[in-house]
Amino acid sequence: MLFGLKIKNILFILLGTAIMSFGLVHFNMQNKLAEGGFTGITLLLYFMFKWDPSYTNLILNIPLFFIGWKLLGRNAFFYTILGTVGLSVFLWIFQRYSIEMPLKDDLLLAALFAGVFLGIGLGIIFRYGGTTGGVDIIARLVQKYAGWSMGRTMFIFDICVIGVSVLTYLNYKEAMYTLVAVFIGARVIDFIQEGAYTARGAMIVSERNEDIAKKIMEEMDRGVTVLKGYGSFTKIEREVLYCVVAKNEIVRLKNLITSVDPHAFVSVTVVHDVHGEGFTLDENKKPIEI
Repeated sequence: MLFGLKIKNILFILLGTAIMSFGLVHFNMQNKLAEGGFTGITLLLYFMFKWDPSYTNLILNIPLFFIGWKLLGRNAFFYTILGTVGLSVFLWIFQRYSIEMPLKDDLLLAALFAGVFLGIGLGIIFRYGGTTGGVDIIARLVQKYAGWSMGRTMFIFDICVIGVSVLTYLNYKEAMYTLVAVFIGARVIDFIQEGAYTARGAMIVSERNEDIAKKIMEEMDRGVTVLKGYGSFTKIEREVLYCVVAKNEIVRLKNLITSVDPHAFVSVTVVHDVHGEGFTLDENKKPIEI
């Protein structure tokens, strides 16, 4: 910990800005692809006036720091400054020590890699509490004073930036590939934030709930929660079991349930994020290092 800040978060935010900057320089800038948000504005200024994005990124964000610092809180404010400055520093480095990747003859490949690098970079930054400033701060202000959701504000801002890019320097082909890159980036951000790991949640309705719960706890070492249920058709109250297991344990769980009650009703859902004992905490309530 450093003044209440996590060293791990600082390092990963810097890693995220490095990955994002590499993608912007080598796939967006080299292949004339646009982007949404403040990043899109810096690219717009670069393609129209040859202004260095490493400088314009800082210049555009500095006024927002003074406006939005009270909204973010001390730690979030520091992580936001770190993300913004880190992005500018790595943009400056990669522009001067770049690798030529001419993909103008294959813009689909350029768009895919632009989206992947941006998504991975931003996903890591967001996952560890940072942002790259810009629209995030504006969205928080609009949410506070106008009541709009952050997602709505960010979407409208992105559309406006890409729209201006189309009217100024993008042709229709580059604009379409830009949309591919933005879509891929959004999906990768979600994937990184949710994590590659997914668990499975099972809802179990049976006449032998006690036997099933006991067997799950003893043989699989997994907890079981008993919920109160009510049959809409039968009008009968009954207990429903809920259990979360790792993805590779779901077949074992279903086999175990069937061995106790072949007629049990089992509903399985995907659980994208799990916290607590058995997943992120051990039996002594201490964090599990993953």
